Amino acid sequence: MRDTFVRTLAELAKKDKNIELVTGDLGFGVLKPFWEQCPDQFTNAGIAEQNMASMAAGMAMEGKTVFIYSIGNFPTLRCLEQIRNDCAYHQADVKIVCIGGGFVYGSLGMSHQATEDLAILRALPDILVMAPADLVEAEECTKALARQKGTGYLRLGRGEEKRIHEKIENFQIGKAIKVHDGERTVIFSTGAIFEEVTRAYEELREKGYNPAVYTFPTVKPIDRETIENAAKNFDIVVTVEEHNIIGGFGGAVAEVMAEMKERKARLLRIGLNDEYSIRVGDQKYLRQQYGMDCSAIVNKIRRQFE
Repeated sequence: MRDTFVRTLAELAKKDKNIELVTGDLGFGVLKPFWEQCPDQFTNAGIAEQNMASMAAGMAMEGKTVFIYSIGNFPTLRCLEQIRNDCAYHQADVKIVCIGGGFVYGSLGMSHQATEDLAILRALPDILVMAPADLVEAEECTKALARQKGTGYLRLGRGEEKRIHEKIENFQIGKAIKVHDGERTVIFSTGAIFEEVTRAYEELREKGYNPAVYTFPTVKPIDRETIENAAKNFDIVVTVEEHNIIGGFGGAVAEVMAEMKERKARLLRIGLNDEYSIRVGDQKYLRQQYGMDCSAIVNKIRRQFE
């Protein structure tokens, strides 16, 4: 995803000299194609994320569209006050880019694990929150963020994510994307955890289940229409996210369903169960340990029918 983001942003920046990329002193191997093609639109702010966010807000006030780039929690939680006060409050054209959402940097411990970022950024007014599931969604989200005025958040994986879509026709901010039709159960997913959902879907089909599947590249604004239709027509709505189930994607879906006058479905949220990860290991290991890998998704859905 990160390579797709950098390639897409470089293409946009060559056409629009107001696009700027600012890094917090990392990612140079990945960012090299950008600074080689657009050297005057690239800045290293150093290991000073708060300053990076405030500087980006000032650049945006002068007419720039600024993407700030760092890993895990560093571009979000570390500079949350600056994002709130300097960027979002002024509707500054600043796009916060997190590489390594969820457990990508799991081997470095909980300080590097972004498992509350969607909830925290979603709670700030006037912030667009996006978490693409594959390379095609990552490209479309990058383009959409560059076009959309105001403060936005882009949560990416790290690398080696698989391509789900051949292409996306008429990509729209705030719209979910149907991947499979189905019956009784519908699985909603956001972000790179979709690779686990894909395997779970195939296994559920082998066991006689036929779930519908949607990806939500936009967490805020959430696609209320798709959620409401699903809640009226399916027995179970399942949300899957590599994130705390409190306040994040599952929370956004729960809010919509709770406000409905009539609905058929009950909700199952799959993610990190309101805890910090005290284990250390790679992303695949931590997904398994905290019940959000393929096997866990399959077992949790099957138990709903027991």
